[in-house]
Parts: sequence; C-alpha cells; structure tokens
Amino acid sequence: MRFTCYCSSSTTVADPYRDAARRLGTAIAARGDELVYGGTSVGLMGVLSEAVRAGGGRVTGIVPELMEARGLADTAADELVVTDGMAGRKQEMITRADAFVALPGGFGTLEELLEVLTLKQLGYHRHPIVLLDVGGFWSPLLDFFDELYATGFARPEYAVLYHVAVDVDDLLAYVDAYDPEDLPTKWW
Repeated sequence: MRFTCYCSSSTTVADPYRDAARRLGTAIAARGDELVYGGTSVGLMGVLSEAVRAGGGRVTGIVPELMEARGLADTAADELVVTDGMAGRKQEMITRADAFVALPGGFGTLEELLEVLTLKQLGYHRHPIVLLDVGGFWSPLLDFFDELYATGFARPEYAVLYHVAVDVDDLLAYVDAYDPEDLPTKWW
C-alpha cells in the first residue's frame, strides 16, 4: 500500500502534531507499506519520513526544484523525484497513491487535500482519503464542509468522500476495510 501523505513543513508546530506524524510513520513501516510525500526533510514531513525509515519502510519523496535548490529535499529518501514545479509534484504524488492521508498542515496541505477530494468527487480516482484529526485540528474545516452541504454548494452525500480518523489505528482500520463507494453525479 502506498500512502500519499500531505502535511506541514513548518518546524514550529506543537509536539502533539509531531507525535502523530511519528506514530503514522512507524505504523506505515511496520505494515511494510510505502510513504509517498512532499519530499522535504523539515517539519512534519521530516518527522514522518524519518519514522518510516527508522522502521525499515520505503520512502518516496516528490519535491519541486525550488525546494531542492533551497536545501530542503530529503536526500535520505529511497527515491527522490524532483519536479519542475508544484503542479508536477502534486500529479506525481496522486499518480503513485493507493490512499491519501492529510495530517495537520497549512495552505499547501489544504490545497492538496481539496484537490484529491475534488478529483474523487468527479470520478478521477476511487482511493480512500483520510483526515488525521489530531486534537480536533480539522474541526473548523469540517464545520465549513457542513455549511457547504447545508447551503446546497455540495451534496450531503459527498461526506463519504473522506473519513475523519481520531488516531492512527482508526486511520489504518478505515483504509484496510475501504470499499469504494458509488457516488452520485456532481450535477443535479
């Protein structure tokens, strides 16, 4: 199983977020699964990739040239793919995914999460998408999703596009039991 994970590159996030990234990385390695991620060695990305490696797991980093040039690339990755820009990076990460996981993160994480949600909604993939909800991090976004459903900007049936996991065990149980759902057409 290849887990494409989106998460923060910030080095200033609190320990509970770092601990969750470490637990996920350890679990991915213990299962013999592969991490596909944004390819930097900093922030939650660095914690996650280090934990996978420490457990003997495989790490594939996908990093844009700009970040590599700034010295942020994870040169210890088993495979490091350098792309021209962010669009190529995102496409490469999507192409390699069997499952998508969003850990806490900033604008980039949100943008990547919303893209894979939209692609699933439109039928471009049928992979599981999981939000790892460390300390209620995703609650404001989920409240906004509820507003989209309530106001008719999104169909309530689309709540099945994603799963909100309370911990790593919940995340893995959902992915292991995942059966792609038949979604209604976006246009009604």
